[in-house]
This record gives sequence, structure tokens and C-alpha cells, in this order.
Amino acid sequence: MERKDFSSWLEGPPQLNSQRWPGEHLGRPEKGPGSIGRLPSRLGAICIDWALSMLLSWWLFDLGDLATLGLFCLGQIVGVGITGHTIGHRIFGMQVQSINGSAVKPLQGLIRSVLLCLFVPVLIVDKDQRGLHDRLAKSILVKIR
Repeated sequence: MERKDFSSWLEGPPQLNSQRWPGEHLGRPEKGPGSIGRLPSRLGAICIDWALSMLLSWWLFDLGDLATLGLFCLGQIVGVGITGHTIGHRIFGMQVQSINGSAVKPLQGLIRSVLLCLFVPVLIVDKDQRGLHDRLAKSILVKIR
């Protein structure tokens, strides 16, 4: 038996999350290019993408609910799967990347987009502010400027 076996409670509870900012343990900077895209930018980007989908749906399909969701999903699949970002992401200076910083593959974009359209995975986030849709697609949304 050692002293620390009896007095470890004096040091307080163990630190479960010793990370100082989202993405630190992934090697991402706290701010600037390569840092994790934060909630206000994410919300702004998704609102722009949804508004564009609604405009297209209004023009083409008389604003049908499933048509709007389908256009949104298609925009996500094409945008994220090919270029790494949608129009909303681009406006807010963000890009979806693989965990290692490389471009996402089309299959990753497809998985991420379909899960995003289910909405529930977006609400389940980890300490790096990555939603379930990003974790399952092995992707991350980062700032590019």
C-alpha cells in the first residue's frame, strides 16, 4: 500500500475529458484553418442549404416535403461527396474531410449525407463536436479559412 492509495481523493475526481478544445486529440488546432467547425457556422450552413433546397422544391415540385428533403439530400451527397462542401459550407468557410485531413471519398459523403437527413444522428455529438453522421462516415467538418 502506498500513500496515494489513501489520499487520491485529495486530487479530485479523475479528469475524463482532459482536452482543452474540440479536436485537440485529433491533432486539430484550436482556431483557424483545420480547426473544428463550430455550432454557429454549422447551423448557418445547414440553414442556407435547406433554404436553397426549399427554393428548388418550390420551383420544381410546389414545395413538397419529400421533394425538399430529397433535394437537400441530393445536394449533400453531390456537394460533400465530390467537393467536400456544400454551398452553405463554402459560404461559412468549412469543408468535410476524412479524419486524417484528406478529401472525403464519395462513399463517405453518401453515408454522411443520408445520416444527416435522418436528423437524429446530428444531435448525438462527441467531445470533438462530431455528430454520429460524421463518426460513422469517418469524417470531420473543419474550417478552411
